[in-house]
This record gives sequence, structure tokens and C-alpha cells, in this order.
Amino acid sequence: NGDVCVQPCSPSFHGETRFICKDKKWQMFTDTCANLDIRSLFQVMQPLIAGGHLPFVGKGSSVKPIDGAKYSGTDDHRNDNCQADFSCIIPDILSSPAIPGNIANIVDLLKQISLVLSGNVSRGKMQSYSRIANHILNSSVVSNWAFVRDRNASSVLLDSVNLFAGKLLLTNGSESIQERFISTKGYSIHKNNSGKSFDFSMEFSNSENITGHVFIPEEELLKLSKTSKAISIAFPTLGAIMETSHLDPVFVNGMVLSVALPEELQHVLLAFEKVNKLESVKARCVGWHSAERRWDDRACQIKSDGISSVICFCKYHRRTFKSFSILMSPTKLQSAVLGYITCVGLGLSIFSLALCLTIEIVVWHHVTKTEITFMRHFCLVNIATSLLIADVLFILAAIVHDTARSYRLCVAATFFLHFFYLALFFWMLSLGLLILYGLLLVFFKITRSVLIATAFCIGYGCPLVISVLTVAITEPRNGYLRSGACWLNWYETKALLAFVVPALSIIAVNLVVVIVVMVKTGRSAVGEGCKSRDLSNMIRISKNVALLTPVLGLTWGFGLATIIDKSSLAFHVTFALLNAFQGFFILLFGTLLDRKTREALRMSCLLLKRKRNLAKVIFLPPLTAYFKILW
Repeated sequence: NGDVCVQPCSPSFHGETRFICKDKKWQMFTDTCANLDIRSLFQVMQPLIAGGHLPFVGKGSSVKPIDGAKYSGTDDHRNDNCQADFSCIIPDILSSPAIPGNIANIVDLLKQISLVLSGNVSRGKMQSYSRIANHILNSSVVSNWAFVRDRNASSVLLDSVNLFAGKLLLTNGSESIQERFISTKGYSIHKNNSGKSFDFSMEFSNSENITGHVFIPEEELLKLSKTSKAISIAFPTLGAIMETSHLDPVFVNGMVLSVALPEELQHVLLAFEKVNKLESVKARCVGWHSAERRWDDRACQIKSDGISSVICFCKYHRRTFKSFSILMSPTKLQSAVLGYITCVGLGLSIFSLALCLTIEIVVWHHVTKTEITFMRHFCLVNIATSLLIADVLFILAAIVHDTARSYRLCVAATFFLHFFYLALFFWMLSLGLLILYGLLLVFFKITRSVLIATAFCIGYGCPLVISVLTVAITEPRNGYLRSGACWLNWYETKALLAFVVPALSIIAVNLVVVIVVMVKTGRSAVGEGCKSRDLSNMIRISKNVALLTPVLGLTWGFGLATIIDKSSLAFHVTFALLNAFQGFFILLFGTLLDRKTREALRMSCLLLKRKRNLAKVIFLPPLTAYFKILW
């Protein structure tokens, strides 16, 4: 399992095919076999390139030299066409099979054409470009994209088409170039227009067509200072190709619509016909983030969501959001109860943790006289501090995502949220290990300095290493954040495992600690009767379990139930109740129900009352006399 096998291509092709062993079967995962030589094809278009400079094409692929006479110089008429619209290379491209290796090479070719030959794009050039792109966008070759070595090839294709089509010259104020799987339309626009729309109806598969509409609102057109142009491109199959290439579990439920607008325009309305028209299927309006190469729902808002179509209001940005679509919304448990529990629970938890830390400061000198009690309260203070900061960051992360919508702020919020939630669990692990030390190693003494240093290494050192490694490994591949929230990614990079695995491991260890405590404290005292012995055992065990469960984080174990049955509202409500109110439970069971803490708090209150009374005796009579004299 996991072994890789590399096989050469057939004699007429160059490249290689890689297979991986999964479940005792060989499965192909990359195929670079190709019979197209992009270098030779590009040489044919050399007269079109200023200075005759040929860019490097096909980076990372093994290119086998082909006889250049096949393409060059033998047909003057063909060369004339190439100088006008590079149509001379189209027969060779369309006659080649759209296999993964050729797809990668054609994407490279289109990218280089967009970078080098996108000045003054005429109708002829756009037609040739569209015919080449249409060859690899065909619905019959969508599955071949899964084996293209560069997983970002579909994103590169989208950016290349957007760049090239954005330079299209309009004759007589409009242009329309239609292929089966790519359509480009352009119009001249000015502020006197009442609104401009682009309508597309295109083939999605052999049996059905889907439609899409782009509408520029009148209030946007009023921002124009001069006559400008607006270009829109429709891709009925590109969403499925991106889904195949990026292994994204979300389903693109409509065509991809791109726009190239003047800088003054910032918003656009888009209407998408749904591919899957089931009533239960909801939609998410999204924009393709060019820099991060992922669908981002921060780019759009849903205006209306019907059974067969969706209207989206999207923000246009020439560097990030130029392409838009709709996704089939994943299963989310929507409940007002969960929202109220989370809001009330977090507020009460933050208040309870602040009160817990205040009480610990007041009683610190009275309850930390032995090594064990010192370390117990030391761990409790760090648990409360970590959870307090994590709860505050949880709220801030939601605000950053919903209002600021800054990717860097979201990364920073997720990093610190990940760190402090891990710190919470590792400090709970430190407390669990301390309890085992107190119960099992009675005659083995460890100095306070060693205990503090060990606890700090476990409590903050381990979370720091895990959180830094997580962001360092996943962020360069844009796989740190999940779409739609400031939290760790799951589907693409499984970054969430960096939180789930340590958390569940610590819960398992602390569960063993609770079992050991139950066994140790469940032993009866000498001389007790049977009934009183059973009753005292039950009370003692129940009290210990109640005290230790929130402090050792066992309530987080209910999260497993929500993973097993994602649709159960009861499991989600139970999990939200137990964990949103964890700060309150720590205050109650970790501080207020501790006998020594209560006694120390009572003593502190009595001392404070005596000091207040003494202050009244000393300062009140002179002040009263002074005010009487003034009166």
C-alpha cells in the first residue's frame, strides 16, 4: 500500500505514467504521456512575437524534439494565417487526443499565448484561442483532468483565458464568439446605459444545456467616466474540471462565469441555472480567488435561491475575484437553538473564567502551601487562562471572517485559536498526569521547579510546535484555512487533524486518569456497613467524576457523537451545552466546590471586611467632623 510504479509511454508518445498501490490494486494518479510538442508549435507563431523571443514552454515536462518541418515554412498561406490569428496550429491540436499529458501541454501553450500575444486581441485570435481551449474543456474529457500532474492546471487555464479575453477588441460595439464549451461576449458600456446583461445558453453534457446571465446594475454603470468595454466568458464544464483536479468535496452546481470590467465597477449580478435541481439542494454563491486558488464565499451573497436557479450579488476585483459560480451547499445543521447556546454559553464562560482567575488570585497564598496543591492550582489557572483567550479569539475569528474578510487576519486568528485550544488540552493533560503522580507515586518526590518546568513544556511547548508546523506545512499550498470560516482546513490538506488527534488522545489519557481515581477513591473505610459503604462509594465516585470531567476536558469526547451522526440535533445540542459552558463548569467544579478554596475565600472576605471596618473606625469620624465644620 502506497508503493509507486512508473511506466513509460507507448513509442509514439513521450512522458511517463505513474500508478500508486491502494487496497491491493494499482491506480493511475498522474499521466504525462503526450504527442504534442509545444515548443515546435510555438515556433510557428514566432513572427507574431516581438523580437522573435520564444518563452520557455512546458516547464517540468519531458519534451521530445519533433521535426520542425512539419509545422514551418512549407505553406505560405498557412504562415500568413498564423501571423494573423495563429490558426495554423489548430489542426495539429484538434487532431491530438485530449489525454492528460496533452491537456497539460495545451494549458502551457494557452498560458504563453496569453502572456506574449494578448496585445490587440482580434476576433480571429479569440476564435482560434477558444477552439484550442474548447478541445480540452469538452465534457467527454473531464475525467482526464484528474491525472494531470499539475493540480492547478485548471486554475492556470481560467486565469489565462480571463487575461486573453480581457484584451478582446470590440468591432461595432459588441462581439460574440461561441464554442460548445466556452463562450465569450463583449459590449461597449457607458453611464447612460440602463443596465447591461450577458446571456448564455450552453451545452453541459450530451443530454442537457444550462444557462447563465451576467447583469451590470445601472448604479454601477453611473460610476463610469467614459465609454468602456465589458467582457464575459462562460464555461459550462470548468467547474466539474476544477472539482476533479482539486479533489474538492463540494459540487459546482452551475457554469463558471468570468467578467472583465473597468476598474470603476465593483459589483455585478449573476444568475445561474442549477445542474442538480432537487428541492433539498441549496446553493452557495462563490468567487474563484485567483491568488489562493480556491472557491471563496466571501466574494458573493445570495440574492435569491430557487429550485432551478440562483441569483448572486458578487464583488468584482481584477486581481482576485473575476470568476464566479455556485456550489452545492454541504450538509450543515442549521438550528437557532445551537446559535443561542453558543452565544449565551461563550458569554457566561468568559465571565466565569474571569471570576475564576480573580478568585485564584485572592486565595493563592492560602491554597498553595504544598507541592501538589500548588501544582493543582497552577494547572487550573493556566487551563482557565487558555480557555478564556481561546473563547475571546473564537469570537474575534468570527468577526474577522464576517466583517474584515482579510485572509492574513484570518490566518493569524486561526493560528492563535489553534494554539490556545491546544494549550487548553495540554494543560488538562498536565493536570491529569499530576493527579496520577499524586495517587500512584506517593513516595517519589519531585521538586517544584522541575514540576513547573515540565508543565510549561507540556502545556505551551507542545502546542507551539504543533501549531507552527501545521501552518508551515499547509499555508504554502493554500491549505491552512477552510472555506467559509477562520479555522483549520479539512478536505484538501487535513490540517484539522493537527487539532483533533492531540485532543482525542488527551481525552483518552484523562479518561484513564478518571478511572484510576474512581478505583482508588472507591475503596470503603474500615467498619462501614454494607449499605452505608455502597452509598458512600457512590457519592464519592460521583463527586470525583463530576469534579474532574470538565477540568480534564472529557466533555469534548461528545464531539465523537457529532462525527458519527452529523444530522442528530440532540448530539449537537449536548456537545454545544457541555463545551460552550465549560468555563462555568470549571468555575463551579474546579474552584467553588473545592473545600480548601471556599475556606480560603471565606477567610479573605472576613479579612477584607475587618479592614473595611477598621478603615471606617479610623477615617470616618475625622471626615464626618471635617464635613460638619465645612457645613
